[in-house]
Formats: sequence, structure tokens, C-alpha cells
Amino acid sequence: MTVAFVLLVLGALAAATAPRLLSRAQWPEREPVLALWVWQCVVAAVLLCCLLAMALAGSAAWAAVRGNVFAFAPSGVVEAYGLSDHGHWAGWLAVLLALGGVWTAAMLTREVRAARTRRRQRRREVFARAPRLPGESVPPGERLVVLEDARSDAWWLSGAAPRLVVTTAALRRLKGRQLDAVLAHEQGHARARHDLLLHCAGALAAAFPQVPVFAAFRDQVHHLVELAADDTASRRFGRLTTALALVELNEERGVFGPSPAPPGAVPGRVHRLLDPAPRLPLGRRVRMTAYALLLPAVPLLIAFGPGLHALT
Repeated sequence: MTVAFVLLVLGALAAATAPRLLSRAQWPEREPVLALWVWQCVVAAVLLCCLLAMALAGSAAWAAVRGNVFAFAPSGVVEAYGLSDHGHWAGWLAVLLALGGVWTAAMLTREVRAARTRRRQRRREVFARAPRLPGESVPPGERLVVLEDARSDAWWLSGAAPRLVVTTAALRRLKGRQLDAVLAHEQGHARARHDLLLHCAGALAAAFPQVPVFAAFRDQVHHLVELAADDTASRRFGRLTTALALVELNEERGVFGPSPAPPGAVPGRVHRLLDPAPRLPLGRRVRMTAYALLLPAVPLLIAFGPGLHALT
């Protein structure tokens, strides 16, 4: 059971320290896609620590669980974990961790269902405001819906037939290739499936609001996916065009007022596009990607360590 304790301590340390370290770093603004990868690896490491600790605690508490967990393990491996002397409290620990897993699954299911309901409602509202005329057919590959509205806005309407929804006010304000930049931004969200990442982050934060890593993960994901989509648009249509599109879409909302804006707000995104920091060197990006992959590998090495040692 020492291994289970080590895993829980490791998961707690990662959950407490990773948000502070990542929030103080300057490179995520320069590499939002890499930052999203690091965040996912951190969260995966924390969840793996809990899952593996639950499996070991359950194995210590109940022989039936032990038989399933170690079903294919050679003789001598089970003894290496010292599971037989911790049955009573190990059972409570396993039940507690299992309840946490069930609660997480329930919150994720609720988040997905709520998102589907919102998406269906929004599609109904959009097509009620922009109905097809009798006999009008949808051209193949059409991806733009125009709504009559005095407020500048544009968003991606996901689903079986995805569309970019743009208001008439936005069309009047967007000039040149700015509309193409907005479309590329929204398509960047869709191709990278940022909606799934946002759902998972929101579900974890709602399930465990007191866990720092999950709350920070939710907040950072909302910010980083926008930066990543901005970069997708700027690579195709230029940083100036993308920045002007952001200004035209949001200027009437008062986001460019005299009060200082948070870094993740639209003014910060515009400033980032107009005055970009240099990207990290390729070698450093590769190393950071590999190091991040090691984060979820550490709990696996700790969990399987005694068994591998027993086989040597």
C-alpha cells in the first residue's frame, strides 16, 4: 500500500503546484498549442494517480478485485505490493476514490448533454431567424449563414452541417479578407475539437471546485484555445488582418475602454497579434513536448515499479 500512498501524494503535489508554475511562465502566450498539451498531460497525470491508487486500494481490500487487477501477473508480483495487511482502511479509500470517479463521469455527462441542448437550441434560433425560402436548396459546401442584427457578431455553429454565422452588422464592418480570417479562426476551433476540451475542463472544475489544477485548467483552456485559433487565422491571412477583424467585431462592445483589460481579453489578443513575441526554438518545443509526455508516465512507472522489480 506504500505505492498507493505515493501516488496520492504525487497527485496532490501536481494538483497544487502545477497551476502556480504554469501561471508564472511566460511561454504559454507564445506557444498556446504546446501549453494546451502540457495542461492536458498534467491533468492526465493527476487523474492517473487517483485511478491507480484506487485500483491498488481496492486490491488490498478485496480479494476479488485483487484477482482481477493482478489476473495476468506472474507469481510473486502481488507479494511485492504488500497488499494483505491494509484491508479495512484500504476499502474506505478505494470507495472514496471510486465515488470521485463516478462523480466525475456524472459531471462530464451532464456537461455534454447541456452542450448538446444549447447547440440544438441555438441552431433552431438561427434557422428561425434565417429560414430557407420555399423551394430554396442549400448549395453543396455552403458554410455561411447571415443574420439580420445591429450587433457585430460571428460564431461557428457546429453540428452535422457546420456553418459560420455572421450578422449583417459584422459584414458591414469586416473589410477585405477580415471575414476570411474570422472563418479561419472558427474553423481552427472546429478542427482542433476545442469544444471537447472545454467540456472536459468545465466538468472537472464543476466536479471538484476546490482542486486548484482543475479550476486553473478550465480558465487557461478558455484563454489558450482563443490564442491558438488566432494563430491559425493569422498564419493564413496575416496578423494585421486577424487583429483588425477582432477589433471590428468587438469595438462596439466597449472592450477597448480606458480600464485595463485582463491578458486573456480581446485587447490582449489584439496586442499579441500586432506585437508578437518570437516563438520558442524548435528544439525547445520538442523537448517540452517530450517532458510533458513524461508527466502521465511517472504514475505508471511508480505503480508498476514493484511488480517489475519482483520480476527481475
